[in-house]
Amino acid sequence: MTRLVPHEPPGAGLADRFGRVATDLRVSLTDKCNLRCTYCMPAEGLDWLPNPALLTDAEVVRLIDVAVHRLGVTDVRFTGGEPLLRRGLTEIVRAVAALPGRPRMMLTTNGIGLARLAAPLAEAGLDRVNVSLDTTDPARFKAITRRDRHADVVAGLAASADAGLLPVKMNAVLLRGINDDEAVPLLDFALTHGYELRFIEQMPLDAGHTWRREEMITGEEILAALRTRYTLEPDPSTRGGAPAETWVVDGGPVKVGVIASVSSPFCGACDRTRLTADGAVRSCLFSQDETDLRGALRAGATDEELADLWRKAMWAKPAGHGIDDPKFLQPARPMSAIGG
Repeated sequence: MTRLVPHEPPGAGLADRFGRVATDLRVSLTDKCNLRCTYCMPAEGLDWLPNPALLTDAEVVRLIDVAVHRLGVTDVRFTGGEPLLRRGLTEIVRAVAALPGRPRMMLTTNGIGLARLAAPLAEAGLDRVNVSLDTTDPARFKAITRRDRHADVVAGLAASADAGLLPVKMNAVLLRGINDDEAVPLLDFALTHGYELRFIEQMPLDAGHTWRREEMITGEEILAALRTRYTLEPDPSTRGGAPAETWVVDGGPVKVGVIASVSSPFCGACDRTRLTADGAVRSCLFSQDETDLRGALRAGATDEELADLWRKAMWAKPAGHGIDDPKFLQPARPMSAIGG
């Protein structure tokens, strides 16, 4: 990537010094979660943000409005924690859908409660969902998440398809010695039900900072496992800023994706900006720095002043996440507090 000469960010859009422009906004609506996945947080959970620290529903919508109308954002993904725990989620979706030139809206969820909420969210204007499911085995699900809710997730996937939140995508993380034999069964399940599967390499974003690269199942290992059953060909369509490299399964039209954030980073094409549940802009998932928008918003900042703060935050975005750098440090916040 060619480094550009640093100067003040341009007056429009979320450009950075390396020629990238962020158009995809990830909005965390809560840091709370109703699962306790072993690779994410401890069994007892974490110290959740106090309610006054969280953006209100109106503040969330206002910042999305700023992002869309002043900064060129075209896609909004609601994340958490677990976004279905946000009481005002449906009305937030409805309000964003009512914005002129409304963005495409997606939701990343663990699926618990989705069976009840899929239809109302679709009616409110949600376009699509990504549902996390790391195993087809209910007993393994309980071991990984410390909760016996496998059936709820499966029901949530089905309800999403019935509600027209298409394509329904599944996200799966393979863990060495736990579910690393499930690449093929997970794809079998996805193909049977018409879902699009995305495998994600485990990233150094756990609350306990216990991640070890040598324990991670790599994208190449996942592809090798899938090829024991399926024929995979590179997807000829343009990847753009999409995090997943996709492969055509058995001649198509079905595709499977691998998000190899660690072993094959795609930072050079990154088009994402992130807003935490307490109103901080993060230019990168692994950033050590944040820019507080909540404080400025509550102090009476105008939309243009908020946009300017956001532009400056993204202008400082690093060239890459730096996981391979010997000096790399995990972010102080875990994934559940940052948002996916």
